[in-house]
Amino acid sequence: MPVIEQTISPFNGLRRKPLPGLLPMVVLLALSGCATRPINPPITQADPAAGYRFATRQVHLKDRDNLVILAFSGGGTRAAAFSYGVLEFLRHTEITRSNGEKIRLLDAVGLITGVSGGSFTALAYGLYGDKLFADYEQRFLKRDVQGTLIARSFNPAYWPKLWSPHWGRSELAENYYDEILFNGATYADLDRGDGPLILASATDLATGARLVFDQDLFDPICSNVDAVPLSRAAAASSAVPVVLSPVTLDNYGGTCNYTAPAWLKLLSGPEGPPQTASRAQRDLDERLALGDGDQRPYLHLVDGGVSDNLGMRSVLDILELMESLHAIGVPTQLDKVRRVVVFVVNSVTEHQTDWEKMDRPPGTIVQLSQASSVPIEHYSYESVELLKDRAVRWRSLRRLRQSEAFADNTDPALAAELNSPDAEIYVIDVSFAALKDEAESRYLKELPTSFALPAEAVDRLRAAAGTIIMASPEFQRLLKDTGATIVPGPSGAAAEPK
Repeated sequence: MPVIEQTISPFNGLRRKPLPGLLPMVVLLALSGCATRPINPPITQADPAAGYRFATRQVHLKDRDNLVILAFSGGGTRAAAFSYGVLEFLRHTEITRSNGEKIRLLDAVGLITGVSGGSFTALAYGLYGDKLFADYEQRFLKRDVQGTLIARSFNPAYWPKLWSPHWGRSELAENYYDEILFNGATYADLDRGDGPLILASATDLATGARLVFDQDLFDPICSNVDAVPLSRAAAASSAVPVVLSPVTLDNYGGTCNYTAPAWLKLLSGPEGPPQTASRAQRDLDERLALGDGDQRPYLHLVDGGVSDNLGMRSVLDILELMESLHAIGVPTQLDKVRRVVVFVVNSVTEHQTDWEKMDRPPGTIVQLSQASSVPIEHYSYESVELLKDRAVRWRSLRRLRQSEAFADNTDPALAAELNSPDAEIYVIDVSFAALKDEAESRYLKELPTSFALPAEAVDRLRAAAGTIIMASPEFQRLLKDTGATIVPGPSGAAAEPK
């Protein structure tokens, strides 16, 4: 999350009759109202079988045996570099498919969720694929992004736009992100590609709901996500409240004949949807609420970390829906998947305090920061635990179905109770807390949340990702179950645990 100072007006204290030398500045100020934000275009007909969404991206999966999911958390450049280190490591890991073919674990990735800083790495990989490894460090990670944005906010050339009520600090940031990283690319470029589904998320300022940049979200607002620049999605996902201005979307809901997904009727009964579909139902309800464009013509988005700092809600919603549909006999994308591997890439910070030793409380700013961050981190912990609980439940139900005690079962009700996807879930915790080197763990935890880090910090974050994964018991279990190997890459052998 970047830290950008609020723009200070250069026009404070001007005299009623400005000096001739100031006339150009006054003219610029008068013209500033012409600055406008990018407008997401409307659609006239929603088509659930088209557009950039989970269902349509399944044709691009390179590995039908294993579904690898990456959840990239927020945290500015710290998160972007740590996530990039995970991509580098997966690039050097080979797994064996059921037909004996070896593929990189990176090629088995079917879904990447990204929040705030993590969204930059996710979107950039979705756009460039392996080309990202050539210059991502120089283009973004080791660039003083924050310093440039601050400098531009004080540059008179940008003041006319910044004075406009329709163009703010997030648009300033968006333009710079596009200049250095995305080069005019939109979601149409992701849609045409064959890479994994990239779900960058932001937060609806009015409701606190999580809003994901995909066509499933854009259908209710009757708009086309393909026309949205990737830089705008990244700006929305990292729009820290107050520090950066909200990113605004136009809502045309109610003008494109949008209807709720067909699965909703399948799961709806006299008693409502099953418990396993409760999250999916809530997510859909939040999307359906966007369908009244007359009452909510504009959506103002802020940092995705406010509603989901780990990017885990999308993962949980998808798995929950697949499980619920599987239970009622509806074919799903998970029916033939043997393994679901989720890398939870968490770059949370941890700063030591001595408040408990003081007889007075900390200052107002510190209180506000702590009041917002603590609930977010607790929610992040619960999200990971929910995924682990699902993994244990699926494994237990599968063992019961395969047991001798169940072999002669003729009770359909009991069979229904024990029904679940056959896939094994691996939850791999990639967090600083999992690093065995306590000194290195403390160093990484204390890195600031900004878009400017020393080159050394970026390199240590990248290296730590591989070290943590290699030391993970869940990852070692995955290696054993798949017969995977770690292969040397262009930069040498993969990291070994410390």
